[in-house]
Amino acid sequence: MTPPLALTLGEPAGIGPDIALAAFAQRDTLNLPPFYIVGDPEFLARRAKHLALTVPIEVVAPAAASATFVRALPVVDPGIAVSAEPGQPDATSAPAAIAAIDRAVADVFSGAASAVVTNPVAKAVLYKAGFSDPGHTEYLARLALAHTGNPARPVMMLWSPEVAVVPVTIHVPFVEVPQRLTRDLIVETGRVVAHDLKSRFGIAKPRLAVAGLNPHAGEDGTLGKEDMVVVRPAVERLIADGIDARGPLSADTMFHDAARRTYDAALCMYHDQALIPIKTLAFDHGVNVTLGLPFVRTSPDHGTAFDIAGTGKANPASLVAALRLAARLAAADRPSRQARVAAQP
Repeated sequence: MTPPLALTLGEPAGIGPDIALAAFAQRDTLNLPPFYIVGDPEFLARRAKHLALTVPIEVVAPAAASATFVRALPVVDPGIAVSAEPGQPDATSAPAAIAAIDRAVADVFSGAASAVVTNPVAKAVLYKAGFSDPGHTEYLARLALAHTGNPARPVMMLWSPEVAVVPVTIHVPFVEVPQRLTRDLIVETGRVVAHDLKSRFGIAKPRLAVAGLNPHAGEDGTLGKEDMVVVRPAVERLIADGIDARGPLSADTMFHDAARRTYDAALCMYHDQALIPIKTLAFDHGVNVTLGLPFVRTSPDHGTAFDIAGTGKANPASLVAALRLAARLAAADRPSRQARVAAQP
């Protein structure tokens, strides 16, 4: 029997608890895969009451979560009480968010969970509490290293049925992108993407479309040299590796219907070049997938939305898509999961 998904609480003052409760309340009509949420059960009961949602809650061990899922929301209690109110993070926010991530990852490595689905966290809240990693993904990579002894090379992909995009540089000021963008970075990113599209998404020969950095991919150097001296050589190296890659391509013609049918993922050179098209095409149901980790991790493609937390206005569609995709990828990841469990001391 496939283990359930482990869903983290995320920032408790944000909409993570709201969308988790709303998704569970619609689990039958949405045909959701079994999951449990890692968090304070009393806090979740209070939030459900605040939202006027009838969601019975049962504290369980992960092994009982799938059976419990049919009648109540399974909750694995990490032992951190939460007092944060909607839209108002407090001193319990960061410890609760971190404890949920730690437990979910540990459960995946023990075999108790099949994949990790993370609700959004608030970096500013984590930083004030002494969190030392740049973000969620880097922390997951550090946990993977602690569990396996092997460094991970995480890559962020935003996925939807309409398009999948990968920003090669992510949260850096635009002015720094040309300095951060290197041949090695593009090649390493492309290799991870191609590997996971094949091993987890089941695409036998992944096709990568690589965007240029400059308008019209530099117009043979007249609009910037980076596409000639950085992007093109990187694409040539990917091709030499046996990867079906094309580029640099003019980004303004990569995302219409006909163009999207020619590739499986688009490698984009900076954050907005990737996120504008997917948020235009799939704003409510895009999924953040971390490639390159030794376990499956997905997340809703949105933030904590403090302004609507506790109002009932939060749309659970992206979380629903993240849960469904996690279950799909976990099924493909089963041999690797069994190997991870066998390798645990």
